[in-house]
Amino acid sequence: MTDTGLDLVTGGGGFIGSHLVDRLLADGRKVRVIDNFEVGSPRNLEQHKDNPALEVMAADIRDRDAIKKAFVGVDRVFHLAARADIVPSIVEPREYFESNVDGTFNVLEVARDTGVSRMVYIASSSCYGIPDSYPTREDADIRPQYPYALTKYLGEQLAMHWAQTYDLPIVSLRFFNVYGPRARTSGTYGAVFGVFLAQLLAGEPLPIVGDGEQTRDFTFVTDVVDAIVTTANSEAKGEIFNVGSGASVSVNRLVELLGAEKTVKIPKRPGEPDCTLADMTRIKEALGWTPGVPIEDGVRVMLENIDYWRDAPVWTPDQIDGATADWFKYLGDD
Repeated sequence: MTDTGLDLVTGGGGFIGSHLVDRLLADGRKVRVIDNFEVGSPRNLEQHKDNPALEVMAADIRDRDAIKKAFVGVDRVFHLAARADIVPSIVEPREYFESNVDGTFNVLEVARDTGVSRMVYIASSSCYGIPDSYPTREDADIRPQYPYALTKYLGEQLAMHWAQTYDLPIVSLRFFNVYGPRARTSGTYGAVFGVFLAQLLAGEPLPIVGDGEQTRDFTFVTDVVDAIVTTANSEAKGEIFNVGSGASVSVNRLVELLGAEKTVKIPKRPGEPDCTLADMTRIKEALGWTPGVPIEDGVRVMLENIDYWRDAPVWTPDQIDGATADWFKYLGDD
């Protein structure tokens, strides 16, 4: 049976947002997207250009008046719109605060005014900083290491407070190292998968931070989308859940899976943990959700879609040094 309710996806032109749009439309939902396309791209929604069930509105969540009309008739809200990346957040903290905190406040207030039935806030596991233990539970100490992590956590705190004070039906999901087709390809040096695939296409060495033995909870994008939908279909409210893959894979293992023959070492960066690994006991017990895509299958899909990264930047160690100079300047020990 199809479900023809109307869903609003903020940031629906982005990497994760566009995959969520795919899933919601496949489930028979009507979808309205808000995106200012500073981070996302219309290209990510091109496959739905003739689908009457999708409406795309160019709007910025920092402008409350501009987004009000997008909430008319909306049943559920999925709030993914945000500024991302570490280095730009260090250089432009005001931009991140206005988007990730003030923008979230606007979304919450309009959602409250219009009486939506469900809202899912997409948070970040970067709020844990460098944890004391792995796998990391939701009640671990919060230690954001840079403005992006802090602003995403402040947005989450707003969401939880609105759930408590105004009985707004919100759940927050803390994502761990999401990867998959359409992962962002432009901007400051950052996400490992996009960088690695661009380097592979160009026949250039893959830049390895430190010794490459650091491990990450790489979580495939269709898994996180399934977690979002499962959460929206549940009765949970005012809860925070980790969403990960259930495994932590070393960067060296990732290089092996990609079949790369050339690598180059670059300095280890301050404020980055040696390991990320989600404790997912809470979401498994409360919602029955578990991930389904192992790293081997996910990497295979990435390689099948490698042409997406053909126009992505190619990096040399010197270029990376320049792009990450502010990272070391502000977060280093010296």
